[in-house]
Amino acid sequence: MNNEHNPSRRSFLKQASVLGATVVATPAAFDKIRFAEDEQSGENYHFLFQGDSITDGNRSRNEDLNHVLGHGYAYLIAAKLGYVLPRKNFHFSNRGVSGNQITDLVQRWPEDTIALKPDLLSILIGVNDTMNEVGGNSNATISGFERNYRALLTETVRQLPSIQLVIMEPFLLPVGKLNDNWNRCQEAISGRQAAAKKLAEEFKAVYVPLQDKFTKAAKQYPPDSYWLWDGVHPMPNGHELIALEWLGQVGKKLPFILTKP
Repeated sequence: MNNEHNPSRRSFLKQASVLGATVVATPAAFDKIRFAEDEQSGENYHFLFQGDSITDGNRSRNEDLNHVLGHGYAYLIAAKLGYVLPRKNFHFSNRGVSGNQITDLVQRWPEDTIALKPDLLSILIGVNDTMNEVGGNSNATISGFERNYRALLTETVRQLPSIQLVIMEPFLLPVGKLNDNWNRCQEAISGRQAAAKKLAEEFKAVYVPLQDKFTKAAKQYPPDSYWLWDGVHPMPNGHELIALEWLGQVGKKLPFILTKP
């Protein structure tokens, strides 16, 4: 079908253009923040992104460096930092795997995390655990999620004691099938959000809150599907929202990335 002559397609593109222009004009995460080009630390710093499909972003599994970081928030973060701070010679790796739950991360952790020896490890996990619980999997429990997450972090800190941890809050919006069972989805995701925040405090990790950001964005610039097309996976502007919040929060901890004047 030729999208140029599709009324629905034209309407969507027009809406996206208008809303996108409005959001980009005032990126809250960058208000009064500048990149610290003069900071002397951080050379050759290695950033590793871990998680499920939201992190995976359809990344390549070969030597195709054009797609090695996928097309999501990890790519946007790497693009921004690599562009504004080229002298730092940052390194970025993406090991997100579509469909992963916390137990999958535990299984592949030695090879996909520990062996890479990153300086910073950023984790976004929990939505697949949530949807499995909502779908009736009795093994997908909030207590199990927290227990496995803690074990994973404990082993990481044991083997890489100087690592900087970043824990990202899992999120959902009431779109499509999720809206049909939204109360149950909220209950299941909120328990994992609480666990992620608790673990961030326990392990002195940078915590990146995202649920409230998406909820407010969807309320101010509806519909919800403009941000998460199926209630789970971000649209391009949703990935930008994540990237901006990540940079704003991580920049408070790492002075060689962002500083407030």
